[in-house]
Amino acid sequence: MPSRLRDSLELIAAILFRCWIIGFVLLGIGFAGTQLAHEFIVKLHGLMFGLSSHEIDMIFYCAFGLIKLSVLICFFIPWLSIKLVMRKREES
Repeated sequence: MPSRLRDSLELIAAILFRCWIIGFVLLGIGFAGTQLAHEFIVKLHGLMFGLSSHEIDMIFYCAFGLIKLSVLICFFIPWLSIKLVMRKREES
C-alpha cells in the first residue's frame, strides 16, 4: 500500500473514531439531560401536543435508539472497515 494512501486512510479512520466517540458522549449527555429534566419535558410537551408521560418516554426512547444506530452506521462501521482493510493490506 502506498504511504500516501495509508496516511489518508489513517487520517480518515482517526476522524471517524473521534466522531463515534463524540456521538456517544453527546448521546449520553442528552440522555442524562432528559432524565434530569423529565418532569419539565413532560409538562412542556404534554401541554403543547397533548401527550402523556408514557408517549413522551416512548418518543425519546425511539429517538435515542435512532441516534445510536445512526452513529454506529455512519461512524463505527466505516472506521472498522478501514481498519480491517488496512490490516489485510499490511499482512499481504
